[in-house]
Amino acid sequence: MISKKPSKSKSAKSASARKPSRKGAKAQSAVQELTPTLGDLDLHLFGEGRHLRIYDKLGAHPIVHERKRGVAFAVWAPSANRVSVVGNFNDWDAKRNPMRPLGSSGVWETFIPGLHAGELYKYAIKNGRREFFKADPYAFMMEAPPDTSSVVYQSNYTFHDGTWLTTRRERQAWREPLSIYELHLGSWRRITEEDNRPLTYREIAPLLADYAKQHGFTHVEFLPLKEHPYGPSWGYQVSAYFAPSARYGTPDDFRFLVDHLHQKGVGVIMDWVPAHVPKDAFALGRFDGTALYEHLDPRKGEHPDWGTYIFNYGRNEVRNFLIANALYWLREFHLDALRVDAVASMLYLDYSRKEGEWIPNEFGGRENLEAISFLKELNEATHRECPGTLMIAEESTAWPAVSHPVYAGGLGFDFKWNMGWMHDTLKYFQTNPLFRGGNHNALTFGLLYAWSENFILPFSHDEVVHMKGALINKMPGDEWQKFANLRALYGYMWAHPGKKLLFMGGEFGQWREWNETESLDWHLLETPIHKCVLALITDLNKLYAKHGALWEADTDPSGFSWIEVDSAAENVIAFRRIAPSTGREIICVCNFSPVVREDHRIGLPRKGTYKQILNTDDEKYCGGGFGVVKRIRAEKTSWHGLEYSAAIMLPPLGTMWFEAPARRDKN
Repeated sequence: MISKKPSKSKSAKSASARKPSRKGAKAQSAVQELTPTLGDLDLHLFGEGRHLRIYDKLGAHPIVHERKRGVAFAVWAPSANRVSVVGNFNDWDAKRNPMRPLGSSGVWETFIPGLHAGELYKYAIKNGRREFFKADPYAFMMEAPPDTSSVVYQSNYTFHDGTWLTTRRERQAWREPLSIYELHLGSWRRITEEDNRPLTYREIAPLLADYAKQHGFTHVEFLPLKEHPYGPSWGYQVSAYFAPSARYGTPDDFRFLVDHLHQKGVGVIMDWVPAHVPKDAFALGRFDGTALYEHLDPRKGEHPDWGTYIFNYGRNEVRNFLIANALYWLREFHLDALRVDAVASMLYLDYSRKEGEWIPNEFGGRENLEAISFLKELNEATHRECPGTLMIAEESTAWPAVSHPVYAGGLGFDFKWNMGWMHDTLKYFQTNPLFRGGNHNALTFGLLYAWSENFILPFSHDEVVHMKGALINKMPGDEWQKFANLRALYGYMWAHPGKKLLFMGGEFGQWREWNETESLDWHLLETPIHKCVLALITDLNKLYAKHGALWEADTDPSGFSWIEVDSAAENVIAFRRIAPSTGREIICVCNFSPVVREDHRIGLPRKGTYKQILNTDDEKYCGGGFGVVKRIRAEKTSWHGLEYSAAIMLPPLGTMWFEAPARRDKN
């Protein structure tokens, strides 16, 4: 049970007015005679930025220390003149439980006997004449916003996902199907009560696991679930890096959610935000009265787009904080991957800045050498310490080798979001079909660089907010054409090289732009046309998982070959997806015009019978039923540079997949 503190208006004021009791002073004197709870090796490794479990030492930890049961507190505040622990247990009085500095490390430490998990606390930090309260940067739990105290927490959870973790170590993700369902936990579903509250971690667990499994997604990806004071930041302005958001429950409740998803066979990814930190007075900014975690100079230390601070990646203790934090989420919560937010803003010193608003690096360039070094060290550490886990970069520039190993000259990520493909594809599909011919290169250009990185194709939350409109509303034409376009787009996307990511609501064609305070419009699934979109996504995921040609060689040009690439005026493309290990192939044919094309001849790689396994215009997807056949037979007629071909009907605004016969087929 978490004890409650006095109201905010009284706690700080009364703390400075009270004098410590003699009993309290004697108790503290006795505590100071105890040995520190951190050793010299801990302090040495932290100073070097190499203590990969520093979260076990800094922060608040219920322990037995020299036969006394209590809580050990430690915090890094090198410029402070005095640091104390304050909480309900001492009436928020900064004089009652002072901490002691440990040499020149900048770390302050104390042990308070008799305290237990559940206590609220902060650090009272004095710098010069100023004294202020700060939440613990290493706190495992925080109060739910708008309250800002840290909470002493000790996990009692036992995971039951050993089979999942064992299997995960054996996987090669780039050679496997990866279909990600991205969601904001607080608005996926909400309780339909007067307060319209979101589901908790434990409430959402069975619903989300069953939903993801039923519709064929291999992973879910949560927008950041670390504690954040401002709800509309969606978790991207993090105030407590080690604490799951208390909006939805306790840290062990979040462990339950991850564990349950794993037991149902669904992987878990979470967004992770090392690019910036908010300026809230209770949090990391100016932590000890100086620019401790961030740069002092605003040309390096402030983000112009988000009004936030930027971490000082060149400071050992800050690098240690961030790298240990990434490992903490992978180790302690069994996350399968971290998607690192806003990597581009970290790589470039002039990101979103005008001339004169940034400082060149030591060589006169715009590359942030400290951030680059940090990212490489981060990715090496996570792969070394947590085998089988993945690191995914949201990186929107042409920076080379983002998803190549560090030893090969890369940044060391496993995957990179293909933002170029996303922008080009949406540009094409938002164009009226009458004029799509002029944008044909938007479909084809991405294949010039498709194998330069290990790509994920993202239709993420960023594309359905801030007046951009939902995916269905980006499509031109009347209602029928909008849905036909969306279905054709999904059929094309799932066949295209690259792993898949779709933000919640897109799987059933939600009309309304996403709002973090409202549930998805689940009532739309009572309407056949929306239900049909979900049926298509379900079939796409199941076919995708079944056919290795669609994912085995995502990162290798041997897994793709154009058939029809230059029919710009007709808005038609066709290509082969190939599984090099077996020779199996899927033929994808797309007609992105609203015109039925009779007897359109398509080149085919070999003789035999080709089975149609998908047609987005099928009536079961609320289409018109054009071009729906069980199979086609290749004729000995050369076409598109291939020895065989077939004349087929192309449905309007439709995508079709055909399974090619095996090479041993004698038909």
